[in-house]
This record gives sequence, C-alpha cells and structure tokens, in this order.
Amino acid sequence: MAEIFYDHDADLSLIQSKKVAIVGYGSQGHAHAQNLRDSGVEVAIALKDGSTSAAKAQEDGFAVLSVADATEWADVIMILAPDQHQRSIYNDQIKDKLTPGKALAFAHGFNIRFGYIDAPEGVDVILIAPKAPGHTVRREFVAGRGIPDIIAVERDASGQAWDLAKSYAKAIGGTRAGVIKTTFTEETETDLFGEQAVLCGGVSQLVQYGFETLAEAGYQPQIAYFEVLHELKLIVDLMWEGGIAKQRWSISDTAEYGDYVSGPRVIDPRVKENMQSVLADIRSGAFAERFIADQDAGAPEFLALREKAAGHPIEATGKELRSLFAWKQQDADYTEGSAAR
Repeated sequence: MAEIFYDHDADLSLIQSKKVAIVGYGSQGHAHAQNLRDSGVEVAIALKDGSTSAAKAQEDGFAVLSVADATEWADVIMILAPDQHQRSIYNDQIKDKLTPGKALAFAHGFNIRFGYIDAPEGVDVILIAPKAPGHTVRREFVAGRGIPDIIAVERDASGQAWDLAKSYAKAIGGTRAGVIKTTFTEETETDLFGEQAVLCGGVSQLVQYGFETLAEAGYQPQIAYFEVLHELKLIVDLMWEGGIAKQRWSISDTAEYGDYVSGPRVIDPRVKENMQSVLADIRSGAFAERFIADQDAGAPEFLALREKAAGHPIEATGKELRSLFAWKQQDADYTEGSAAR
C-alpha cells in the first residue's frame, strides 16, 4: 500500500526556515515560487542572463538572480528548467556553489536517474513533483485546495531530507490533497512510460488512426474529428472523476457494450508487448540517451517529428472547426450532471 502524507504529517516551519531558489520561471516555476511565498517562504528566482522570464518574475515581485548567485544564497535549490537543459545549468552555474548542508530539489527525476547530474556528498537530493501543470498547481492553491504530489529522496545527507520534502510539498499545497512516497527511479520511469505509452504518445496515435480510418472510409473529416477527438474530453473527465467504472456507468449501454467487445480488438495483446518494449528502453536508459543526444545536436529528429505531426490533417480540420464554434467549452460543460444515463 502506498504511503501517503497529509497536512498533519508535514512541518511547514522547516521550509519556512530555508531560503529557496527556483531555477526557471515557466509553468512549474511560477507556481512553486508563488505558492511558497504565500506560505511564508523566502524565495528568489534564478535565471540565466537575458532570460525572457526575468521581467515576468520581477513584475510578480520576486528578486531575480543569476543561477550561480542564487545557488550561493539559497539553502534549497529547486531546478525546474527543462530536462535537456538541467545538466548544463548544473555543471556551469550550480555545481561549484553547492556546498554541504544545501538541498538540491527536482520536480522530475530524469537527470538524477540517468546520471546526467551527480550531486556532491553532503547535499540532500530530493524530489517534489505535483501531478498537474503549473497553472493548475497555482489555481488550486489559491482556491484553498491542492494538487497531489509525489516525493522522493535520493540522498539524505542531513537526516532531514524526507521532512524537508514533505515541508516543501505542504508549502505548495500538495499535502492538502495527499503526497505519495516514491523513489527517483520509480517516478522517472513511470512518468516517462505514462507519457509515451498512454497519455501523450498512445492517445495521440490512437486519435490520429481513428481519424484516418473514418476519413479514408469517406466520412466527413469534421464528423470524424468530433467522434474521435472532441468527445475524448468527456471520457477522460469521467475517468478522472471516478475511474474507468464511472465512465462506463455514465455512457450509453450501446457504448459500454462496444467498449467491451471492440476495445480488445483495437488494443490487443500486441499493444501490451509494444508497451513492455517501450518500458524496457526507458529502464535501460536507451530513450534518455536518444533524447539527450538529439537535443545536444540541436534537436533535428525532435523538430522533424514535430513538423510532421503538425501537418496531420486532423490539425487543420480541428483548427477550422473550433473557430466555428459558437462558444468555448468550459471544463464543467460535459461532466456536470453526466452521470444520468
């Protein structure tokens, strides 16, 4: 059974006694920084020279320092830059300033798990990962709620690393919802797998194939878009609210029966075998090596794949169709009251 922590399990005063540097002021950076500040923590934003985020951070009332100066100043350094940039930021600006007694924190374990960053002895290495985009982390905190977090400790040099991770999670609102204990390895490998096999890669490819199948069979692309992409939000929201069971309870009997008899024909055991192969590449480090090597070379494969995906017919159809809608859907439009069959 997973070990879960709540507000009463975390001592907010621990992170309140620390100075925290947030490296990066993007989606997660702005949310962590603002939530920490609202929880009584002294925060500075660490950015490279010329960063376009500096003006926004200053406008939001934060001191902006160089990454090296922020590392020297802070007790806790939370690295929220993109995975592919963390290694160079760490080597060039953090490593030499990371003295014993400090804590190095992450919201994703990629660089620690695959050995791209190796913190010196005497430094705590912790992970606090909210399971939502930054704007949602901020919005829920302001509303008095929180986003579930997962936390991990790779090195407990101080003997307080777990308490520090829980305290940080409390300061950004995580313990209001619940914080699950994990490891850097488990967080990294399951996160990459979920993204690639299901949430991003799997769903995107499934939607594209569904669209192609209907369009190639002669159906209107606008109708195909509605049936395989537009309505996906309804299904995902119902799953999020009550699992697959609630989704099946909420849809028509026809849809539920089709789920049972046709789903396994599309997603058959070969798909699971392919997923196991994807997981094997993640665990071996092959995916990380391919990604980082491509990024180091200027991302030619990544950019070519992005351009190819942008040219898929579903994108043009969706852009045109969305522009014709008489209203913009809100999150509750399709889920409130949808439990009635």
